[in-house]
Amino acid sequence: MSFLNLGILAHVDAGKTSLTERLLFDAGIIDRVGSVDSGSTQTDSMELERRRGITIQSAVVAFRLGGTTVNLIDTPGHTDFIAEVERALRVLDGAVLVVSAVEGVQAQTRVLFRTLERLGVPTLLFVNKVDRRGAREAGLLYDLASMLSPNLLPMGTVEAIGTGDARAVPFAFTERAFADRAADLLSAGSDEFLAAYLDDPGALDYEAELAAQVRTGQVHPVYFGSAVTGTGAAELTEGIRRYLPVPQGDPEAEAVGTVFKVEHVGQKIAYVRMRAGRIAPRDALTAYRRGEYGAVEEHEGKVTAVEVFDHGTATVPGEAGPGSIAKVKGLSDIRIGDAIGSPDGLAGGGLFTPPTLETVVRPADPNDRVPLNRALLSLAERDPLVDPHLDELSEEMAVRLYGEVQKEVVASLLDEEFGIGVEFEETRAIHVERPVKPASALHEMGQWAQTTNVATVGLRLEPGEPGSGLHYGLEVERGSLTRALRNAVEEGVFAYLRRGLYGWAVTDCKVWLTATGYIGRTSTAAHFRDTTMYLLDVMLRESGTVVCEPVNRFHVEFPAGTGNAVLKTLGEARADIKGQFSTETTGYVSGFLPTEAVHGVERRLPGLTEGLALFTTEFEEYRPVFGPPPRRGQRA
Repeated sequence: MSFLNLGILAHVDAGKTSLTERLLFDAGIIDRVGSVDSGSTQTDSMELERRRGITIQSAVVAFRLGGTTVNLIDTPGHTDFIAEVERALRVLDGAVLVVSAVEGVQAQTRVLFRTLERLGVPTLLFVNKVDRRGAREAGLLYDLASMLSPNLLPMGTVEAIGTGDARAVPFAFTERAFADRAADLLSAGSDEFLAAYLDDPGALDYEAELAAQVRTGQVHPVYFGSAVTGTGAAELTEGIRRYLPVPQGDPEAEAVGTVFKVEHVGQKIAYVRMRAGRIAPRDALTAYRRGEYGAVEEHEGKVTAVEVFDHGTATVPGEAGPGSIAKVKGLSDIRIGDAIGSPDGLAGGGLFTPPTLETVVRPADPNDRVPLNRALLSLAERDPLVDPHLDELSEEMAVRLYGEVQKEVVASLLDEEFGIGVEFEETRAIHVERPVKPASALHEMGQWAQTTNVATVGLRLEPGEPGSGLHYGLEVERGSLTRALRNAVEEGVFAYLRRGLYGWAVTDCKVWLTATGYIGRTSTAAHFRDTTMYLLDVMLRESGTVVCEPVNRFHVEFPAGTGNAVLKTLGEARADIKGQFSTETTGYVSGFLPTEAVHGVERRLPGLTEGLALFTTEFEEYRPVFGPPPRRGQRA
């Protein structure tokens, strides 16, 4: 059996979950199309999702398309749950990116499309809500081409757009205008196709060439329709069947897969996307993950049960073969992101920026302190980026967040699943520190050594490019130290640089090991770890650091006559305005805003604009703080 793992992605409220419902209805999985507003959808199974009308966790639902089982993965649209989207992206064979015909290309749309391109995931676009007042076709196609990619091929048009009678009308390659447009686009991506087109246009197989270029990410078909009325859905389904790839793995190979979701239902259940081989009950598996300091760890486990998605959200017991998505039980030590069978499947790095906000969380009842810690660790197994940790200032538990909605969801989950009421401190930005200038230091063991550690260690610290992260490398032969001592140096680097001179994590720099020396069994890993941290302290103070805060790019549209109030609010939030213009009816302002101030602006705008403001924002970068840098404790 063949499988296609398909992601449905979109900016929040573009109609992603409604489209999922429509595809399931057309496939005969459900007998009526559920509603997000009424909480009757298949994929929003959590009570909290139904109540809030948003997708919080990725959900898998299966349907048959010819001889292929499509595992459809519905992902969150809200930016606060982008980590859930990232985990789903890593297991997709193809994607449908949903865009509203009314709201058009939004911040999250651009972020998702760029990421799909970077990963090489073949992507179709579905322009939804063509039946809504204000829906656009020609103008939206222009926006898609200018903001996403010029390599788009509209697969149809819309009659009576913007009305309840809107109807998607597909194009055919037998139509001269459509064939010529397709030929121009496909010729740009293939010299062979161009040569054949010039030789004999009538003999070309447009369908095969379009499929080939879609599967390599060169071209993106665009479909118009409405998830509510169903128009255009059949054409999209046919596009999924024709143009998206159905990869074939080797069923006889060693079992290889990726864990992209973990849930607790009495026991830990791992969602595994199989890439090769098979998993069956009683199999012994090895899971690989990156440890705290980057080293690859191995974790053994034995499978007790395997269930494969078969029809809708239902699963059937059996074996999980190549391409399938399975629920695997019995792996008590499994975590999200683990690679099954081979470390080659480990992700190289995050696709999106980690959370830039954090808040202290405390139990409403002081007696719930220990249960709260356990509950937070349980939530972190579903979303590791929440990262429960001890706040150094309050000595209470803190969690990392993407935004205020996520904080509300954490509070609801703690209350409903664990019976723990909580209170939060005000959300604050997570700053970082960057070294200012290069520095080096050397510790030589012996009579005149700076410490009693029996270790020779030389290190060099170099500032890196903004956004480059923290990197560690060797300028000595790997054989100059034993593995244990070499690992101790690396651990010391990453452990020390969690807190810089102002208490924030140090990043965007490189640390090089430049000299080594040890004495047999006399030198210990502790000697090398402590020496490394001592030298880093020396170098960091010599270099100095600059504290940087997270900054978001923003765009706001507002009714004419409210501009002064909007600009005053932005000024109070320390906005760096880069663009501003207005028409008779609407004002537009864009620029940069401290991430910490985004929620406050978002909360105030509706009252200033009678609820008519449109505010979009996305993380841009870390920028140096002006004025006295904020401290999160500090080194002695």
